[in-house]
Amino acid sequence: MGDMVNSSVDFYPKNQRRELNHAGGFGCTLAELRSLMELRGAEALQKVQETYSDVNGLCRRLKTSPTEGLSDNAADLEKRRQIYGQNFIPPKKPKTFLQLVWEALQDVTLIILEIAAIISLGLSFYAPPSEESENCGNVQAGGEDDGEAEAGWIEGAAILLSVICVVLVTAFNDWSKEKQFRGLQSRIEQEQKFTVIRNGQQVQIPVAELVVGDIAQIKYGDLLPADGVLIQGNDLKIDESSLTGESDHVRKSVEKDPMLLSGTHVMEGSGRMVITAVGVNSQTGIIFTLLGAGGEEEEKKDKKGKQQDGAVENNQNKAKKQDGAVAMEMQPLKSAEGGEMEEREKKKASVPKKEKSVLQGKLTKLAVQIGKAGLVMSAITVIILVLYFVIETFVIDGKTWLAECTPVYVQYFVKFFIIGVTVLVVAVPEGLPLAVTISLAYSVKKMMKDNNLVRHLDACETMGNATAICSDKTGTLTTNRMTVVQSHLGDTYYKEIPDPSNLTSKTLDLLVHAIAVNSAYTTKILPPEKEGGLPRQVGNKTECALLAFVLDLRRDYQPVREQIPEEKLYKVYTFNSVRKSMSTVICMPDGGYRLFSKGASEIILKKCTNILNSNGELRAFRPRDRDEMIKKVIEPMACDGLRTICVAYRDFSAGKEPDWDNENDIVIDLTCIAVVGIEDPVRPEVPEAIRKCQRAGITVRMVTGDNINTARAIAAKCGIIQPGEDFLCLEGKEFNRRIRNEKGEIEQERLDKIWPKLRVLARSSPTDKHTLVKGIIDSTIGEQRQVVAVTGDGTNDGPALKKADVGFAMGLAGTDVAKEASDIILTDDNFSSIVKAVMWGRNVYDSISKFLQFQLTVNVVAVIVAFTGACITQDSPLKAVQMLWVNLIMDTFASLALATEPPTEALLLRKPYGRNKPLISRTMMKNILGHAVYQLIIIFTLLFVGEVFFDIDSGRNAPLHSPPSEHYTIIFNTFVMMQLFNEINARKIHGERNVFDGIFGNPIFCSIVLGTFGIQIVIVQFGGKPFSCSPLNAQQWLWCLFVGFGELVWGQVIATIPTSHLKCLKEAGHGPGKDEITDEELAEDEEEIDHAERELRRGQILWFRGLNRIQTQIRVVKAFRSSLYEGLEKPDTKTSIHNFMTTPEFLINDYIHNIPLIDDTDVEESEGPPRRRFRASPPPSPNKNNNAIDSGIYLSTDVSKTPTSLSSPVSPLHSMETSL
Repeated sequence: MGDMVNSSVDFYPKNQRRELNHAGGFGCTLAELRSLMELRGAEALQKVQETYSDVNGLCRRLKTSPTEGLSDNAADLEKRRQIYGQNFIPPKKPKTFLQLVWEALQDVTLIILEIAAIISLGLSFYAPPSEESENCGNVQAGGEDDGEAEAGWIEGAAILLSVICVVLVTAFNDWSKEKQFRGLQSRIEQEQKFTVIRNGQQVQIPVAELVVGDIAQIKYGDLLPADGVLIQGNDLKIDESSLTGESDHVRKSVEKDPMLLSGTHVMEGSGRMVITAVGVNSQTGIIFTLLGAGGEEEEKKDKKGKQQDGAVENNQNKAKKQDGAVAMEMQPLKSAEGGEMEEREKKKASVPKKEKSVLQGKLTKLAVQIGKAGLVMSAITVIILVLYFVIETFVIDGKTWLAECTPVYVQYFVKFFIIGVTVLVVAVPEGLPLAVTISLAYSVKKMMKDNNLVRHLDACETMGNATAICSDKTGTLTTNRMTVVQSHLGDTYYKEIPDPSNLTSKTLDLLVHAIAVNSAYTTKILPPEKEGGLPRQVGNKTECALLAFVLDLRRDYQPVREQIPEEKLYKVYTFNSVRKSMSTVICMPDGGYRLFSKGASEIILKKCTNILNSNGELRAFRPRDRDEMIKKVIEPMACDGLRTICVAYRDFSAGKEPDWDNENDIVIDLTCIAVVGIEDPVRPEVPEAIRKCQRAGITVRMVTGDNINTARAIAAKCGIIQPGEDFLCLEGKEFNRRIRNEKGEIEQERLDKIWPKLRVLARSSPTDKHTLVKGIIDSTIGEQRQVVAVTGDGTNDGPALKKADVGFAMGLAGTDVAKEASDIILTDDNFSSIVKAVMWGRNVYDSISKFLQFQLTVNVVAVIVAFTGACITQDSPLKAVQMLWVNLIMDTFASLALATEPPTEALLLRKPYGRNKPLISRTMMKNILGHAVYQLIIIFTLLFVGEVFFDIDSGRNAPLHSPPSEHYTIIFNTFVMMQLFNEINARKIHGERNVFDGIFGNPIFCSIVLGTFGIQIVIVQFGGKPFSCSPLNAQQWLWCLFVGFGELVWGQVIATIPTSHLKCLKEAGHGPGKDEITDEELAEDEEEIDHAERELRRGQILWFRGLNRIQTQIRVVKAFRSSLYEGLEKPDTKTSIHNFMTTPEFLINDYIHNIPLIDDTDVEESEGPPRRRFRASPPPSPNKNNNAIDSGIYLSTDVSKTPTSLSSPVSPLHSMETSL
């Protein structure tokens, strides 16, 4: 190759010879290639022809060979990286630790505390002249020595110190979180490999190692990792929507448009390209660089830049700043991805991917409610303290305000203010976001071990709510090691592999050629890795089975492929989901052509007019022969759970060349060579996993492209369908016939009749899968909205994966497109890993509930104690620093301890919670209030009669800088002990008795409880003035411990009270009501509305008004009629038409009764006669076709005319129907 370059210098014109030196000996500069890649279509072709004569000329300039690729010469590769860059887009710099500290300092409550502490510090250094001090009230009446007076600054300093602690802990958490994500990210990136040709061999290398000049093999389902120019292509179609926004697939060919761009998806076909731009110089890279620059400018403008991950910024509505990680969707699969247009990116930055996760929605709402309550309490506390002091000093004692006393008074006010702020700090559960983050991050880390690679954090928790799983068959439920087990060759049906001696050589030759040539050349059977192992299957598994069949017939496919290399294939019709077949045309020596075709047997057999008989001669194959073949061969194979593939061929005589683009005229009149039955055995662990799902209340449905008999056989083996059950198995065609109306539109109501019983959908197209998923999600027939998980591996599964609540992509068999659309990647493609994901998801939810149960008990008690204490004794029994310590235990440490509880199998024994299940159930409410009562009784007893009991000085009404009393120290210590023991109680939220169950399985929990206990001893014995503690003796310690231990006993007492008797308890933490949808989400909803629906706007507003009216009336009736409203707040009506339009949105976190589809107006009796269903005349479907609109208008007018519908005992709808 070296000498070629020397000789090549001669025929470059002068000016280009200079460029050669620029490009380090290569014939093109970086700028030249960059400008080349910005051209499209004819322009690009013209440029290539003008500059390089053709693509091969370009390859020569880049010193690479179109067939052999680059040599694996390390120095050469390194040189290419230096000149043309690496295929790597540098991620945004991670936030430094200091930035994270600065962010944590932005917390409002912390800022208030800091200010208060600084004022307190400043004032403590001011000592008023001693003689006047008596006139300023009882400031230092506690006969302290001077050393104590000097210690006034300690409290301020201690508060500052605690603040610093909280900030550092938060920042450290954020930092480790970010680090984890980057680790995860790089792991995803390393896992992504691409096939290139080096030294004439196909090798798979990590995407980051691609260099300019590499020859890359591209095939259906790939996501292109770099820009390049096509060298050879078969029927290549690319989806460039990620760069251009055009949804139509673009045909690429060497003659018309050879430009391939990074970040685009191969939707059909295969080919080879020479890479011309990588990393930041590729089209996606350029966009990312722009975005990055944009982002940095923004950041300068907006100092408080929120979490940015890699190049994609997601400010998903953050519950709180610390919530970053929960909200931070992980960057796309590799940084070079997601080359959305900038506008799209910008929009994405502000609008979350899916609705905010259920849990986050509930938590945000709860945190806001608690925060408001805390604010009110703290304000009242401060006001009462100030009034009390002012009235006592100036009214009762009749003192006058002296100028020199001002600092002293201000000091008092600051003290009161600090107490108020502390109440607020304790009340606000800032540990909540932290708990969610820790719990999710911990789960994600552990799920990696269970073969779940989580790409979007909230998917982990959504999975716990899943009610339906739509799974692929191949590779997920089955092993995806296809083998041919039955065949029909030469008029004979073989139940096992036939003996080659029984077949004529003509039939055998044709079969070997048809299989070897008409399959992707990237598909191969390689020798096993281990001695005695199974041969390795590389590439498409169905094709592997056919190639293995050739080997079983003692023939070899490799010589055929060498004789007819891929370049010599005349035309290839690649496999896609519409064709369900693949065909290849080759030129024959006599100038004619031969077409080989293979595909789903029912499709290919329809196109066959001949068949090879036992002697290898053609015999006519008529429709009735075909029916017989289907009955005698295909159905028996399918009933054994085999996938049937037909292999056929057709000869074209020399002479006039047929029109190859008219596929329908080419792939007909075929001659059938063979029909084979391919088995894909069910994975041994799948039936058990499916049984677990069903027990956990999750319906498993199988969606497959196979025929219905095969699908049914496999579904029965897996346990998806059980004998004697009432279920449906449908084919795609039948499914579509049943769900569409005369106009061919999908009607939700028809779908609702089908999906609850549907278990198997066979011969389904990707659109069917999407329709089914969307239909189940949008359905309103259950009391809960269904939460659907979907598995997919093909490019065409993208839409369904995106639409689903949780999309699982296959890590091994999945295409890049599928992985990109998914939320979780199954690294072992195994269904049983999904069950693990469900377990972890439920565990996250439970961990948060455990934490809440613990946290709220502390909150309630601390707030009430601080408040009443302040009102009665003008001083909080728990000092600011102590409160901050309690806050630290209960927030940070408890969130660590309770959020890292490992999941147990028991989680799979209950039904999913559903979206409207409040975070705090009645049982939890009972526990919270029950323990709060115990703690308050103890603390108030200690506060008012403790000094008598322990025979110590009273700590009440102490002057400003008095030394810490034993009395208040005992109260503080008891309080902390009770929290520690209650933390053990909080481990169970469903009223279980044994709270120690599995406690040693969680070392973090044990170490945190013991650690906290240790620190508490240090604080009490040696904390002294800063912590307002005086050391306690052994007897006092034992009493504190004894009272704390009482928590466990009391927990058993509470567990005995049946929750069902406590009807008065309300649940809390429902999902956000619909009225809280943000404008951004609405804006996004608007876009989703398709044109047809936009047309309907005018009529719809009318019928929506009518509907609203009915709804209100029905709701009034329901409120009278059913006792279901117990314990629920009254839902608000929907008043926004957007909410109505995007049906999925408005059902999400809605209360059961609040569903504005007339369909849902069945009158429900909670106890009493069975439900009857009264249907209003034609119920509107989500398509809202016109008759529904009209009926809506009539309904509205009529209902308003029937006041009887309110008072009459008959169902309101019944009377409405009569009036209609």
